[in-house]
Amino acid sequence: MRQGAVGQVRVIEHRGRLVVEKRMTDRTRHDTEVAALRALAGTDLPVPELVAVGPGSILMTLMPGERLDVVAPDVRLEGLRASASLLRRLHGLPAPSGLPSVSRDASIIQRYREAGGPSLPLTLPPASGPAFCHGDWTDGNLLASGGEVTAVIDWEAAHIGDPLRELSRAAWGAARKDRRSFDVMVDAYGAEPAHVMAWTAIHAAELWLWFAEAGPPEYLAQLTGELRNWPSG
Repeated sequence: MRQGAVGQVRVIEHRGRLVVEKRMTDRTRHDTEVAALRALAGTDLPVPELVAVGPGSILMTLMPGERLDVVAPDVRLEGLRASASLLRRLHGLPAPSGLPSVSRDASIIQRYREAGGPSLPLTLPPASGPAFCHGDWTDGNLLASGGEVTAVIDWEAAHIGDPLRELSRAAWGAARKDRRSFDVMVDAYGAEPAHVMAWTAIHAAELWLWFAEAGPPEYLAQLTGELRNWPSG
């Protein structure tokens, strides 16, 4: 089992016990993960405990469970359901000082239109933040066992942001693999579906730009086909 991003993370022995070592060359992302985990220590959110912090390196406890991106579909769905209530609790916690404040949606819209992607209803929804956000709440960053979420990992993209935007990104991304995921997560979070849905075109544009600039061509072609069939309203 790997806890975190492949290639940057490994399990090592440290003072007689197994821990996770995470290495990052980006100092901002390193410091962000450390700040987030320190802020969450002592809360009821299941996150790794910091063991040692050095330049470009973080040692943290090895958490139990399997990543939700490798389990059976129904197990994944129940894990996502449980994770949505955790996400709401995160959004209600005070954010640590020093976290970046992320607001790039106007730029995403402009870049997408200039790049000539398929037509999307791109407008900025009303703000519902600010809140303490994880930044990459996906099935690959959630560990679960026996129907319970045992860990939320990879906090290097934590930031101050809009909570409904983060919920929408998580639910829309999960629904690309299993359409049931969107309704399950939104309902478990306790949000108004229409308010969450209002953000999805921006997530689609952001993902399209990622594939256009850095992703495999076949992924871009697949997503382009999906976006051409985007509901008109």
